[in-house]
Amino acid sequence: MHRDDIRWSRRALLSGLAAATAASLLGCKSKRQGVTLGLYCSLTGSQADFGIATRRGVELAVDALNAQGGLLGHPVRLAVADTRGDSGEAASAVTRLIDNDGATVVVGEIASALSLAGARVCQRKRVPMITPSSTSPDVTRVGDHVFRVCFIDPWQGEVMARFARNTLHLDRVAIFKDQGSPYSVGLAEAFQRSFTALGGSVVDTQAYRAGDTHFSAQLTSLLGHQPQGLFVPGYYQEVALIAREARGQGFQGRFLGGDGWDAPSLTQIDDNRLVGDFFSEGFAPEGATNPVAQDFVRKFRERYHTDPNGLAALGYDAAVVAFDAIRRAGSNDGAAVRAALASTRNVPGATGSITLNENRDAVKSAVILEVREDAFRYRETINPG
Repeated sequence: MHRDDIRWSRRALLSGLAAATAASLLGCKSKRQGVTLGLYCSLTGSQADFGIATRRGVELAVDALNAQGGLLGHPVRLAVADTRGDSGEAASAVTRLIDNDGATVVVGEIASALSLAGARVCQRKRVPMITPSSTSPDVTRVGDHVFRVCFIDPWQGEVMARFARNTLHLDRVAIFKDQGSPYSVGLAEAFQRSFTALGGSVVDTQAYRAGDTHFSAQLTSLLGHQPQGLFVPGYYQEVALIAREARGQGFQGRFLGGDGWDAPSLTQIDDNRLVGDFFSEGFAPEGATNPVAQDFVRKFRERYHTDPNGLAALGYDAAVVAFDAIRRAGSNDGAAVRAALASTRNVPGATGSITLNENRDAVKSAVILEVREDAFRYRETINPG
């Protein structure tokens, strides 16, 4: 054989061995022993408060489980991807968690628009996903691999409508929604439907977009109808700015909102313009009466030196429900875990006993929280029915 042919054959052999080794490693990766829990959430950007709280809750659940021996004979590995509050990045993050990290189950996102982006990836790849706190009904409608452990907007909207009418005795309310957010639009529709059914009147509806910083024209229209309350089903950044501007225009009525308000930054940037106002959530430390909730609150305080909010509790519960399903499935196989998730019944969680219905949604009570100068105070619990 010619010397050049020998050199070529040696290179081909080495190249083939390298390819075979890479293929073997990839195969090992796809068949990785044990369980990897994937988490995608906003750890930076305008919704970072949401992601940080959720991650803390998930980490607490993972560490507690691993202290007890893990799952399927191995410690559970947590893989985390930052979405930066962007829908395109959410889809990419989920793809990486599944393809690169071998996630058995994916937990996320918090914002419904981002969960919709991630859910489509999970459904296409047949990997179960559990959103801890995305309340838009459209999220689980993506497909049979998508689940949630929080309530949905039709119920959350009804809760705030009942509170506005029956507790605050409001007759006239205006709505200011984020037109680009499925969460905000859906919650606004649910509130209006329930509030009018209870005999109230929605006197005007205006819209803004996430990232807006000035709302003068819309507020002039809204406040011109002299509402007693202003329902703002948005996220904390814009809500705080809207409150400051509305109070500056002389609005003295009540602000009302949903769980998108639940972030420490709200009380840091609202200039105390939301003190005494109310929003709905799925959890409050003061309302934690079951043993799992009390243990969660205690351990969270010990570790993070602050109270957990609803996002942290729901992150914890999403992980708990995932672990329960994997344990019952006895496998990290996606199809087996999906089937076990669909049969989730009465799993004890920080936010109460968790059962998933035929739509893969949790049926939950809601709490009303009051905004104070530097914190949120539990007001009451509203149960379904």
